[in-house]
Amino acid sequence: MLINNIEVDVKVKCIEEDYTQTKIAKEIGTSAPYVSRLIRNNDVIVNNIFIKVMECLGYDVELIYVKRKKKQAAR
Repeated sequence: MLINNIEVDVKVKCIEEDYTQTKIAKEIGTSAPYVSRLIRNNDVIVNNIFIKVMECLGYDVELIYVKRKKKQAAR
């Protein structure tokens, strides 16, 4: 079982980072409806077979999000 609610997680991170799904779509080179559809459909983002394998082994899957450190500008 995937413990995370990816749709809620992404929406919270968008608010925290002052991003919209439209802005994300533009930056990664795709459409806003496609980003929205991916976020709503967790099976597309996290491989369903991987989840089933881990469940078979007795594990649930929980994603953690780690903020990357910003790169410093070259001098």
